[in-house]
Amino acid sequence: MEQYAVETVEMEKIVNKDIILNVPGSKSITNRALLLAVIAGGKSTLTNVLFSDDSRHFMECVKALGFEVDVDEERREVQIAGNALGTLKRGGRIYVGSAGTAARFLTAFLGFAGGEYYLDASQQMKKRPMAPLIESLRGLGVEINCTEKEGYFPFTVKSFGVTKREVTVDIDGSSQFLSALLISCCLVGEDFTVHVKGSHGMAYIDITTRMMEEFGVRVVRRECGGKLSYFVPGGQIYLGREYAVEPDISAACYFYAMAMLLGIRVIVRGVRRDTLQGDIRFLDLLNKMGGTLEETGQGIAFAGPGGGKFRGIKADMGAFSDQALTLAALAPFAATPTTITGIGHIRLQECDRIAAICTELTKLGVYIEELADGVRIYPAEKIHGGLIDTYDDHRVAMAFSLIGLRVPGIVIDNPLCCKKTFENYFDLFGSVCRELNN
Repeated sequence: MEQYAVETVEMEKIVNKDIILNVPGSKSITNRALLLAVIAGGKSTLTNVLFSDDSRHFMECVKALGFEVDVDEERREVQIAGNALGTLKRGGRIYVGSAGTAARFLTAFLGFAGGEYYLDASQQMKKRPMAPLIESLRGLGVEINCTEKEGYFPFTVKSFGVTKREVTVDIDGSSQFLSALLISCCLVGEDFTVHVKGSHGMAYIDITTRMMEEFGVRVVRRECGGKLSYFVPGGQIYLGREYAVEPDISAACYFYAMAMLLGIRVIVRGVRRDTLQGDIRFLDLLNKMGGTLEETGQGIAFAGPGGGKFRGIKADMGAFSDQALTLAALAPFAATPTTITGIGHIRLQECDRIAAICTELTKLGVYIEELADGVRIYPAEKIHGGLIDTYDDHRVAMAFSLIGLRVPGIVIDNPLCCKKTFENYFDLFGSVCRELNN
C-alpha cells in the first residue's frame, strides 16, 4: 500500500450514528514502561502494549543489551526480567531506528549504567537533535563521541558511571531529554537533582514522574525563583510489577476529530479523564469549538456539532503539540480562523511539521499564515483534492487523512509510515468510513 485514497463520507446519509472502537496502547507509556521494567528488580509483565516500529526497535535494543524479553503480540503482552546493573552487557552495539524515545532513553540509561556502546539510528533519527542530552551526560563524566555530526546520531557512549550528583538539561527541543535523565538517575544510588532549562512538553514529564512512582521511585518537583528542578532521593529502586498500558490518547484524537468533522458521536474504549496523557486536552479544544463530550462506562464519548459546523479557535498547544497537525486539518472547515501557537519545536520532529502544515494545506487551496511559533489557518470556501506528501511522518499521514472525509480526491502518499506508532490506522479508518457510508 504505497498510497491510500481516502473514502469521502456522504454526510447526508449519517443519521444518529455512534462509532465505538479500540485504539492501541500509548506509545509514550509503553516506552517508559519498557525501560522502567529493564531497570527494576524482578520480572515485570506489561499488558496492552503498543506494538509498532518504535516499540519493536526498543525491545530489540533491550534484548541486544542482554535482557530476557518475552513477547506475545497477539495478547499485547511483554514480560521483562529486569535488574539492570546485574544483567546489562557492558558493551555492544544497538540500533534505535527512528524511535526518538528509545534513542533518548537508552542513551541516558547506558551513560548512568556504565560500559562502552555504539548507538546507531535511521537517517530520519540522525536529523533529530541529541545535543542537549549529550551535553548533560558529558557534564556528568560520560564520554560521548559523535562519529558523523556533532550532537547527532550515531555515537559511542563510554562510561564508568556518573561522577556528579546534579545536572542541568535544556528541554526546549524535547522533553524526552529530561525524562531520560530522570528515569535512569536512580542507578546512582544517591540523591540526584536535575535542573531544568525551558518548559516544553511538561505533560510528558508528568507521565514520567507518575510512572516512576508507580514502579517505586519517588520524585520531588521543586520551584524556586522561577527555576525548576527535580530531586530524586537516593536509596530507591524500581520494583518489577504488572502494569497495564493506557489506550493511546494521541491515536484516539484522530477519531474524535472525525466526529467533529462529520457531526457524529465517537466512543474510544478505555479513554478516561484521569489519563496520564496530556493529549486529553485536545478534547477540551474540540469542546470549545462546538462539540460535546461525556464520560461513559466504555470510555469518553465525543459528539461533533450537527452538520459538522464548528468555530475556529486560538490555542497554545505547546503542552500537547502532537495534536497540532490534527487541529490544522480541522481548521479549514471552521467558520472562523484558527491560530495555533507554542509549537515552534515541532520543526525538529520527524519532519518540519510547521512546514508540512503550510505546504500541504496550501496545495489543497487553503490560505495559511506561518508564524514564528505556529500557524494561522483561514476558513476555506472550496478545498480540492490532492496527493498529500507525508515526509515519512506518521502524524502527517493520520492527520491529513481527516480532510478526505469531506473532500473528494485526497490521497495519502506512503501511508505505511504509520507503522511507527499505529500500524493498522488506515485499516481502522477505512472500516469506519465504510460503516458510515453503508
